[in-house]
Amino acid sequence: MMKKQKIILSNNLHTALQQAVAGCPHDRLFVLLDVTTERLCWPLVKECECMKEAQTIVIGDTDSHKDIESVGHVWTELGRMGATRHSLMVNIGGGMVTDLGGFAASTFKRGISFINIPTTLLAMVDASVGGKTGINWNGLKNEIGVFNNAEYVILDTVFLRTMDHQNLCSGYAEMLKHGLINNSAMWAQLLRYDLVQPDLDVLRQMVADSVAVKERIVEEDPTEKGLRKALNLGHTFGHAFESFALQHTPILHGYAVAYGIICELYLSARKAGFPTEALHATVNYIREHYGLMTISCDDYPTLVELMTHDKKNTAGTINFTLLGGIGDIRINQTATKEEILEALDFYREGIS
Repeated sequence: MMKKQKIILSNNLHTALQQAVAGCPHDRLFVLLDVTTERLCWPLVKECECMKEAQTIVIGDTDSHKDIESVGHVWTELGRMGATRHSLMVNIGGGMVTDLGGFAASTFKRGISFINIPTTLLAMVDASVGGKTGINWNGLKNEIGVFNNAEYVILDTVFLRTMDHQNLCSGYAEMLKHGLINNSAMWAQLLRYDLVQPDLDVLRQMVADSVAVKERIVEEDPTEKGLRKALNLGHTFGHAFESFALQHTPILHGYAVAYGIICELYLSARKAGFPTEALHATVNYIREHYGLMTISCDDYPTLVELMTHDKKNTAGTINFTLLGGIGDIRINQTATKEEILEALDFYREGIS
């Protein structure tokens, strides 16, 4: 059973951080950053009284550094700077940093405590909450990792002011997913929100609502034996799109999930009776704000092959989370190869 993480919805970053660090007795304090969060976010944090003794470790940014070399660098630096089993690490960054930092902390000396401070919308509503840690391996997303919760997760939308529009959209795709698996009111609110000129005060409450959906599901099923698979909506196709893009022009995780949602809502309509009106409203919102990644029929075999490596699969059968309606979750669904190709056709129709 994973320990429950404490989530702080922060109005005052320094007060929240002081509370979290005080709640984790430690001998030494370390902060993990990537080169971007060191420049943009560390200045907002380092003046906090509890950070005066902190030693920083910096890794490369972007998902291309979410690898064994970066984890090895973190382990080496922790050892060099005298970390013990009683030390504490604060991960400040997007999902790459919270995933990799959580994995490094969970495995160094068989596990030291860590705090996550997500600085992107994606990390706030997805990566930093729920206890999944890991790195990419052998060309596959999050192939190596462990389930382990941070002691605290601090959610403060002050960081969203440092974030570009693309990364805002990336995180918002996971919020769309949470709306689809939750209820019609939340889904409708998400489709009304203006992503072009975002109101961050409104977004703050929407982030809290989104995190609450994920928390409720994770609490019921911490290690993804059943209900937690609901959170994989859009991800079977999405991870395939993301891995495929790594071989060509990389795309942000949330964009891949948005494209995956298009395909999996099509399968939901085709196989589980998901309403076509809700399908087209969601697809139109995604097309308007995310565009579409270009694929051709020649790419289908590669995409299907990538789907066969998905961690949710059993005995080589590709598993999907589908919906019978908004909030009507159907886990462990399968589809024939013909149906999968139809879904890719449906996606490609949107490109043209």
